[in-house]
Amino acid sequence: MRVKWIYAAIIVAVLLILIPWWVCHSTHVPLGDNSVRVFFSPDGGCAKAIVGEITDGKSQILVQAYSFTSSPIAKALLGAYKRGVKVAVILDKSQRMEKYSAATFLANSRIPTFIDDEHGIAHDKIMIIDGQTVITGSFNFTKAAEERNAENLLIIKSEELAKLYIANWRHHRNHSKPYFPRD
Repeated sequence: MRVKWIYAAIIVAVLLILIPWWVCHSTHVPLGDNSVRVFFSPDGGCAKAIVGEITDGKSQILVQAYSFTSSPIAKALLGAYKRGVKVAVILDKSQRMEKYSAATFLANSRIPTFIDDEHGIAHDKIMIIDGQTVITGSFNFTKAAEERNAENLLIIKSEELAKLYIANWRHHRNHSKPYFPRD
């Protein structure tokens, strides 16, 4: 019996060593028959498309964002949370001091909100919805990204791709700290 525990401990140790390597290196994911929608801004409907995907979310929405000031996207996340969807958000450390960040709105709404301050900047702009939809691109979740900036947004339906993004999200969540709004 003791030998089985030793083997189990070795396997867990190897996985803990290899998972960060796997998450941080490139992986080929064929898109095949998966659906990909593409949007461009300014005024290309990026925010509206994101809100639509959030509204369709049923079980889980994971977010990583560098800058997050979009009221419609923040309100859609709150709506999903109120419907019983598990929502969790990781933001860059700059959002601690940002005057109009959605971080305070989300945290005050009891949506688990975290700050990733382990990197120079946490420059991700992603959402993973229900383990099958990945939203990514240059599009920050901001009003400026929708109305003034030249941005792109991809909405990709792929469980295989979503698994990779979820693993990466968890990797960053493990070193992020809970966000507590300023008074």
